[in-house]
Amino acid sequence: MTTNIWNERYSKSEYIYGEMPNVFLAEQLSKLPAGNIIFPCEGEGRNAVYAATKGWHVKAFDSSEAGKAKAMQLCAKHRIVIDYTISDATQIDYPQNSADVVVFIFAHFPPAVRKQIHQKAITWLKPGGKVIMEAFNPQQLDYSSGGPKDLSMLYTSEMLSDDFKSVKIDTLQSLETNLDEGAFHQGKAAVIQLVATKL
Repeated sequence: MTTNIWNERYSKSEYIYGEMPNVFLAEQLSKLPAGNIIFPCEGEGRNAVYAATKGWHVKAFDSSEAGKAKAMQLCAKHRIVIDYTISDATQIDYPQNSADVVVFIFAHFPPAVRKQIHQKAITWLKPGGKVIMEAFNPQQLDYSSGGPKDLSMLYTSEMLSDDFKSVKIDTLQSLETNLDEGAFHQGKAAVIQLVATKL
């Protein structure tokens, strides 16, 4: 989806995915000591802001200026600061071995760049650092609760096992859930969840 479409979506006054964090992410972060965390494709900032309120040092990026503006509003509301960069996922880079966690929440990439982006994210992690991901799986095409309508941008276990084969996969599961994340993620959904550790 082009940056212009995301800018249009994020220009609405309401937070289209809500202001509360993704449930799976919040569950996973509650198990970890706060450290340095990176949020690719962070949009309006709900997950990054949540992490900052829990003591994490947050870096985030997105290609949408409107998304960043909403994230900055949310930061001000919660009186916290995050480092938010405007960049494309194929262009951005962070220092190697600098992050304790990299988070992908409904960050869907075309096949031509997906593996490259996922493998680049692994380089940002310190040894012992974790990838936390929730995305839509192909069964999501049966539901109207959000996500790409392009099958090639929906993630399977085989796909993610290959993308993250250089790290230890702790959790990789597909399941049906109910989303309650703003107007754009509502109702029954088919998701895939991944937690992996860099050795």
